[in-house]
Amino acid sequence: MIIRKKMLGIVVLFTVLILFPFLIKKPFLLHIMIMIFLYTTMSGGWNIISGYCGQISLGHVVFFGIGAYTSSLLIKHFSLNPWLSMVGGIAICLILATLIGFPTFRLAGHYFVIATLAIVEIIRAIFVNWKWVGGATGIYVPILKQSLLNFEFHDSKIPYYFIGLIMVVLLILLNVFIEKTRFGYYFRAIKADLISARSIGIDTTKYKLIALYLSVIPAAIAGTFYAQYVLFIGPDTVFLFKNSVLMVLIVVLGGIGTVWGPLIGAALIVSLSEFTRNYLGGGAWDMLVYGLLIIIIAEFEPNGIVGIIKRYIRIRKG
Repeated sequence: MIIRKKMLGIVVLFTVLILFPFLIKKPFLLHIMIMIFLYTTMSGGWNIISGYCGQISLGHVVFFGIGAYTSSLLIKHFSLNPWLSMVGGIAICLILATLIGFPTFRLAGHYFVIATLAIVEIIRAIFVNWKWVGGATGIYVPILKQSLLNFEFHDSKIPYYFIGLIMVVLLILLNVFIEKTRFGYYFRAIKADLISARSIGIDTTKYKLIALYLSVIPAAIAGTFYAQYVLFIGPDTVFLFKNSVLMVLIVVLGGIGTVWGPLIGAALIVSLSEFTRNYLGGGAWDMLVYGLLIIIIAEFEPNGIVGIIKRYIRIRKG
C-alpha cells in the first residue's frame, strides 16, 4: 500500500512537471524551474561523494566549471557539436578527478575539506590568468542556429526546461542505482567508519574514486547546460565559491545521502534566492534565510526535509 502511494506520488509529481511549461507562460517562473533543475543536478553530484560516501568536499564546483569551460572552448575554437563537447567536458573532468582523488583521499576530516577548497582557488587563479580561455574576462559561447542538435534555443525557454528535467530524472535513476547496488552499501560503510570498512575487505580508495567519478558526471553535464543556457562563462561565474556552499546547503536542507534530497533542497533554496533577488533587491536576504533554515534543520532534524517526511510517515503508521 505504501509503495503504491509512493509510486502514485512520483507519477503525479512528474506529470505536473511535464505540464508545467504549457500551463505557466511566465518566463521568470520557467527560469526558476530551469535553475532548480540545474542546481539539483549540481548538488546531486556532490551528494554522491559527500552524502553517500562521506567525503565532505567544498571543491565540487571545480567540475561544474571545467565542464562548462571544456564544452565552450571545444565549440568556440574547434567548432565541435555542443553534445559532443559535453562528452569532452565529462572526459576532462574524469581525468581531473583521478589527479585530484589519489592525493586528496589520503587526507581525512578537515584536512580533506581544506584541500578541496584550496583546489578551487588554484584552478580559479589559473583560469583568471590564462588568456587562451578568456582570462578574467571570460568567454562568450558562439551563437548558433537554434535547434536541439546545436543545444541553443533563442525564442523559448521550454526546450531548456525539458532538457533540465531529463537531467534530474537521470540523476534520480543514478541515485536509485547506487542505493540498490553494492556500491551504495560500500559507500555507506566508508562513510560510517573508514577503518572498519577496510577491515572487512573493502578497497576504500577504489570505491571513493568510483564515488568521485559518479559525482563528477552530473556536475560536468550541469556545467555544459549552464554554458549553453546563458551563453557566457567566466572564472567568477563558474568557479564561484558560493556555488560550492549552495551545493552543501541544498543537500543538507533537502536530506543528505537521499535520492530526493537534492531536488527538494534545490526547489526551496533556488526559489528563495530568485524571489529575494527580484522582489527584495538581492543583498544578503537569501543568505539570512538559508542560515535560519540550516539552524532549524540542524536542531530539529539533521536528516533534512526528507527526514521530516519520513518521521511524519512513521507517526501516521503508528
